[in-house]
Formats: sequence, C-alpha cells, structure tokens
Amino acid sequence: MLGIESSCDETGVGIVRGTTLLAHAVASSVEEHVRFGGVVPEVASRAHLEAMVPTLEQAYEQAGVDVRDVDAIAVTSGPGLTGALLVGVAAAKALALAHDKPLYGVNHLAAHVAVDQLEHGRYTEPAIALLVSGGHTELLLVNDIATDITLLGGTIDDAAGEAFDKVARLLGLPYPGGPEIDRVARDGDPKAIAFPRGLTTGRDLDRYRWDFSFSGLKSAVARHVQHEQRMGRPVAVADVAASFQDAVCDVLSRKAIKACVDHDVPRLIMGGGVAANGRLRHFVLERAAKAGVEVRIPPPSLCTDNGAMVAALGAEVVRRGIAPSPLDLPVDSSLPVTRIVA
Repeated sequence: MLGIESSCDETGVGIVRGTTLLAHAVASSVEEHVRFGGVVPEVASRAHLEAMVPTLEQAYEQAGVDVRDVDAIAVTSGPGLTGALLVGVAAAKALALAHDKPLYGVNHLAAHVAVDQLEHGRYTEPAIALLVSGGHTELLLVNDIATDITLLGGTIDDAAGEAFDKVARLLGLPYPGGPEIDRVARDGDPKAIAFPRGLTTGRDLDRYRWDFSFSGLKSAVARHVQHEQRMGRPVAVADVAASFQDAVCDVLSRKAIKACVDHDVPRLIMGGGVAANGRLRHFVLERAAKAGVEVRIPPPSLCTDNGAMVAALGAEVVRRGIAPSPLDLPVDSSLPVTRIVA
C-alpha cells in the first residue's frame, strides 16, 4: 500500500505491507513558515508541489519497489488545508489512473490512530484514541479503525498544539512552539504558577465531559506575562513554560484515562504531533498504570504527519474489502473523523 499525505506542511509518502513499514519519507516546509509564526496555506501548497515527486522517489528507493509493485494507493482527502490536500489527491489520482491502481481517499485523523500498528502490531478493538495536534484535539471511541469511529469530544476553541504555538510566541520562543516549550520546560518548575484547567470542574465538567478548551489557559499565560512586565520583573520563561505545559498535559491525560475507565475500554492509543511531548507521555503513562489501562504511543517520527500513517489506514481499509474511492474524489477540509473513507 502506497500512502500520500499533504494536509498541512509535511509532504509524506509511506509504503507498507500489512502492518510492516517498508518506507517512510517526509519533506517538511516548516522552515518556510517560521518567519510568519504559523503555516501559510499558499506557501505550504507550493512546497508540496515541489516536494511530491522527489518524496515519492525517495520512498520507492527505501522500499526497493516502484509504483507498479503496489496493490493500491491511499491519500489523505481531509481534513486539512484545501490547497495542500489538492496537491496530494491530484498526485494520487494521476498514479492510480496511469498504473490502473485502486484509489482510497482516507481520513487524516483516523490515519493518526492506525499508524501505531506499524510499531506495535494490530491492537484489540475497541480502543480509546487521544488525538493531539496543531489543529485537532479529540477523544475517539474506535470500534473498528476502518469502519466505526465515534467522536466522544473535541476542542471547543484552540487545539492543544495551537495553544503551544501561541504561548511560545508570548514567551519569545520560535515556531513551532510545541518542541520549544517541551525543551525549555525541562528547566522550569511546573508548580510555579497555578494556571487553570479548563472544563474539568463543576457544571463545565458535566456539560463538556469529553471536550477541551485551552483558550482560557492561553489568556491566563498572557495575563501573567503582562503582569510581570508591568512590575518590571523578568519573565521566568522556564517556569511559565513548565506550568503551562503541565496544565495542558494534566487535562489531556485526565480526560483520556477517564474515558477509558467510563467506557470500560482498557487501552488508549495516542496520535498527532503533540503525542511526541515528553511530559504528556509521562502524565498518560502514570495515570494509565494506576487505572490498569494499556497505552500505545507511536515513536515521535510517526506522531507527526506522514505518509506511513495514510498507508497503514489504507491497508486496513483494503483488508476489510471496502470499495475504492472514485477517480473524481474531492478534498474536504473539514472531513469529520466518523467518515473514514471518502
């Protein structure tokens, strides 16, 4: 299975055989977005156009195959940036048409769940999945990775990764903010500042049991930084980063493990770029051990966007005999996670 990913700022191509990873090639345009402090859709789309063929060739070389050897082609058709998605889908359509291969447009979010099978083998379903990235923070009940995913809850404002980027900017740290805050926070005191934990108490918890909100936390960090500056004191960047990071990771891990317990599902799968965060992994593993929950987390290289995850999901779709997508497959920037194959 050949997988193509181009939903944001990484051009990814992966090749898998079942749950065995054969090739994993990624070209990132993140450096081109640094001066803007975030992803610029037009820049990302142009970078995909330039990187697509070289990344495909790199994957073929790694796997020791070419497109004629693959059985099917999977591509991210949503959600994501429309222009960026179009580049990947157009490339996949061209390959499918030219080489008479079945085409599968698949869901980017479901692919983040499927990719763990390349590292740890197939998991027993059902499972709870925690997806945490720059654009998405969601809790899912996965009854079948290819056919049956239920959205339990998601972010009602900023996604976790988006909050990391915005707080990093407040602290004068470079983009992307997640890795920078993770690095700086290692020298800070996570208990230095009592930042709020959104939607975790009282009526908010009752109404938004599985939802997330990080906008208030981001605002609390901004108020703290502004107060310190008004008082003429230097901002303790490491302490602020550590306290902010712990607030995010506390909420994410608490709700994820609670979802496992309440739904009587003893396994949790993590995915998305923020799943590479060391502090989040610590929180989740610690709470999971106390609750008797098995945790599966892909290696950091498979947490961020990549073609291997798309190929992994495509392989599961083919294994279940699901019909291919049409060659006039559209992109859908807001494709819901419950729609796994387009």
